[in-house]
Amino acid sequence: MNTSLKKLRDIVADHCVTIILNTHRAGPDNEKDPIQLKNLIREAESRLREELDKQSADRLVEKLEKMAAEIDHTYNLDSLILFANEDIAEFYRLAIPVVDRVVIDRTFATRDLIRAIHQESNYHVLILTRSRAHLVEALNDGVMAEAGPPFPMDNPYMEEANRMNQPDAIKQTTLLKEFFNNVDKEVNKVRTDRRIPILVCATDENFHAYMEVADDKRGFYDTNLNRDGSDDNVRKIVADAWELVREFRKKTMRSRADELKRAVGANRFLSDTNDIWRSIQEGRVETIFIERGRFQPAVIENGLIRYVSEDRREDPGVVDDIYDEMIEENLRFGGDVVFLPKGELDKFNGLGATTRY
Repeated sequence: MNTSLKKLRDIVADHCVTIILNTHRAGPDNEKDPIQLKNLIREAESRLREELDKQSADRLVEKLEKMAAEIDHTYNLDSLILFANEDIAEFYRLAIPVVDRVVIDRTFATRDLIRAIHQESNYHVLILTRSRAHLVEALNDGVMAEAGPPFPMDNPYMEEANRMNQPDAIKQTTLLKEFFNNVDKEVNKVRTDRRIPILVCATDENFHAYMEVADDKRGFYDTNLNRDGSDDNVRKIVADAWELVREFRKKTMRSRADELKRAVGANRFLSDTNDIWRSIQEGRVETIFIERGRFQPAVIENGLIRYVSEDRREDPGVVDDIYDEMIEENLRFGGDVVFLPKGELDKFNGLGATTRY
């Protein structure tokens, strides 16, 4: 998703259409999703026909409708986001709630993709036993895909190891580590294309044995799901793995919140919207902190931001969500963003930023 985000946020063109809507993972609720999507496309169509000539509007509407027809709603997650302009037509499923809306601007509204990157956890689960290894890609508590050949990998040394007597325990350990080393080499081939964290599901003994032979320990969680896993359902393993990953993310979030507190104490914190905007342009903002679910239409006049009311969101010259604009601009300057739960930034009116100096 990071590659897609960079590509999308770098696009600047007339009439970039973003359609964002909540969806449902299962029936019968997901039967409502294509209806809501159709309604939002009709809203986009109405706005495009006000701004464009008939031929240009027809082309964009046709793109949206063709994209909608390709979406299989039985695979929906929690939300759906569509991007379309003269050159692009792409959609993404997200595992986060959103605010249903249509955005038409010179850039795509990528804030929800950014938020998904920070709130979703895409990771691998390596299910490792003495006899076999599976590699599963997960998103939060759900299975995305199982790695194909050579996975699942069977241990070719098992028969030889089983024939050995107890005095040959050292040889058995050597053969087991050789199998784990072969697994690790195949894992690293997958990591070349999908550089996401890996959680190992294995007994403590097997986990430590694997980590001893792992070529690149970076990207592995420093804990394991302590179980054999040979007889467990993959979905059950991923659901339990998510509990560990989620706890890790909570600790990370607490660490980022502490970073904010330290910045306030060191006088490296901004809370005024225009101060933040000006500092972003100067490359001084390190991290934007914003509460989840905040959206604010605004206009930018003479380099200054002025908030406007919700009923002016669709007026010419109005930025649909100024926070989205600030986040994207800060990312271009190498900064980042942290989304905090509601209430965490009450005394700063929901928005703040730390500076580099």
